[in-house]
Amino acid sequence: MSERTVWSWLAAARSEGRTGRKTRSRFMVTDEMRRSLALWGGNVSAVHRELVARAERDPLLGPVPSLSVFHRAVVRDLSAGERAGLRGGEGARRRFDVYGKRPPTHRNACWEGDHKRVPVRVSLDGVAVCPWVTWFIDVASKVVVGVAVTPHQPARDAVLAALRAGISRLEPYGPYGGLPGRVRVDRGKDFLSNAVAKALGGFAVPVDDLPAYKPYRKGTIEALNGAVEEMLLVALPGYTRRARPAEAYRPDPVEELLAYSDFVRVLLDWVAWWNAEHRPAGLYGGRTPAQAWEADPTPLEDVPEEQLAFFALEDDGRLRKITTNGVAWRRRAYIAPWMAGHVGARVRLRYLPHFDGMIEVFSAEGGGRHLGTAYLAQAATPAQRRALSRVRERKADALKADLKAAEKLRRARYAATTTAVVPVRRRTETAHEAEAEIARARAVDLAARALPDLIPPREPPADWARPRKRSSPGVPETATEPAAPAVGPEAGECPGSKE
Repeated sequence: MSERTVWSWLAAARSEGRTGRKTRSRFMVTDEMRRSLALWGGNVSAVHRELVARAERDPLLGPVPSLSVFHRAVVRDLSAGERAGLRGGEGARRRFDVYGKRPPTHRNACWEGDHKRVPVRVSLDGVAVCPWVTWFIDVASKVVVGVAVTPHQPARDAVLAALRAGISRLEPYGPYGGLPGRVRVDRGKDFLSNAVAKALGGFAVPVDDLPAYKPYRKGTIEALNGAVEEMLLVALPGYTRRARPAEAYRPDPVEELLAYSDFVRVLLDWVAWWNAEHRPAGLYGGRTPAQAWEADPTPLEDVPEEQLAFFALEDDGRLRKITTNGVAWRRRAYIAPWMAGHVGARVRLRYLPHFDGMIEVFSAEGGGRHLGTAYLAQAATPAQRRALSRVRERKADALKADLKAAEKLRRARYAATTTAVVPVRRRTETAHEAEAEIARARAVDLAARALPDLIPPREPPADWARPRKRSSPGVPETATEPAAPAVGPEAGECPGSKE
């Protein structure tokens, strides 16, 4: 640099206190503009039009920069994640975040569990349903330790069944499993139910309740949810997210769908393939989950099978007796061949949540010895269950039609408008029609509130005060003969009150 330039730099440093280039004044995005961007879903052009219109109405606001300058300011002042969040919400913003990775651990140090709705329609009793899968995966080895499938939205019984399959190492669940060090879930009410807490608390296994709507906190199970859809479900008949032509969507007929039992078999075969043959990313040396499990020298903590046999059962909490009809539970009779000769014995019951087809019976004395399994005495046949299902479906359809008709009557429909005028109703009722419908509604309400079994009051005692008949003007009042008390609000005294 020339000497003159250096002297200019020194003069600027003494007078202005800066040693670098002079900062240029530029347009910046304010908090109010951020709120406008959130209102318009990240549409920069729409916010710029709003600023221009506001400046035209109020010249004191000052000039508005051009659209290109405003675009550059938004890109410079807002990060890519913030701009994506304004357009697509929290899920879009989260894709631009950086997440740390938990340090590697040993097998059974932590399990992650989750529910997944399977986007595949399967046939169950002639009806198409989308099953749910509840499973647990070992974080260190990527081994799927326990799986439970339900044809509907799962409850705590599915969680307990999957946990029991994961903890047990006997066939057909082994050789993976044992007692985990902790279980990680995400605030699901089924995972955090009292039954699950008591079952795991009996083995001193803590449950990590992760924040809701943060799938990255349990990335191992979320990766499994995505892998099963990409590797298996997309190729099955009845997959609901398959790309289709532009014509109207027509679901596959029920006859062409997989049976529920066949789907469960296919899913369990895929889980066995995942454990034994698949090589997921993240395992050392390109191992399979089974190889990573076997190579880990961490000792396993097994649970005795006699304790695990009733892991998923809940206690009835009452003492009952065996009668000649069996054991009564929930107003139903349960019997078993082993009950012969045990009439009068005091027992306790344990049952699987949301399943009343059978119960486990324990002795109330002698340490609660397990006596055996009891089954529902008068279970309906499959034909009866199907007929009952059809009757319930018809009732539901009739109620749906009534509610739909009532909603159509309640909702006011207006004609379309092309100018800024008050819209008019599509259908105009006459005064006669309105009065007739109001009268019908009143009649129905009065009929519903009527008391057909109302008992008239008894004759009041003779010493009670009686209502006096009011005479015409100018005529003195005289006592009247005792009369029956009036019924209703017009009576002068209630029969229950005494003078």
